[in-house]
This record gives sequence, structure tokens and C-alpha cells, in this order.
Amino acid sequence: MELVQAAKMLGAGLCMGLGAIGPAIGEGNAVGKALEAMARQPEMAGNLRTNMILGCAITETTGIYSLVISLLLMFL
Repeated sequence: MELVQAAKMLGAGLCMGLGAIGPAIGEGNAVGKALEAMARQPEMAGNLRTNMILGCAITETTGIYSLVISLLLMFL
């Protein structure tokens, strides 16, 4: 029984660790490209910022899904 608990905790840790890599890379790319575009065309900064925040929110759902799955692994 202890082996099953250990495997569940290991799986939850891996789920969160690997599940956080994708959103981090995606959000970093989105913010970097948006800042680059704002530097090139400052008049579009408002529109770019809105789209960047929307994209980051959508990207972050992947991290939230991995959090939910890891909590399910730990407590079920």
C-alpha cells in the first residue's frame, strides 16, 4: 500500500513539473514577441497587450489542468 502511495505522489510531482514547462515556454514566447512588436509599432501597444493577455490566459489553462490532475492523483 505504501508503494502505491509513493507512486501516486511521484506521478503527481511529475505531472506538475512537466505540466508547468509548456505554459512557461508558451507565455515567455508570447510576452517576448508582443514586446518586440510593441517596440516596432508603439501605436499598436493596446491591441497587442490585450491579445497577449488573452493568449497567456489560454496558455495557463494547461498548467491548471495539470494541477487538477495532480490533485486527483494525490487525493483519490
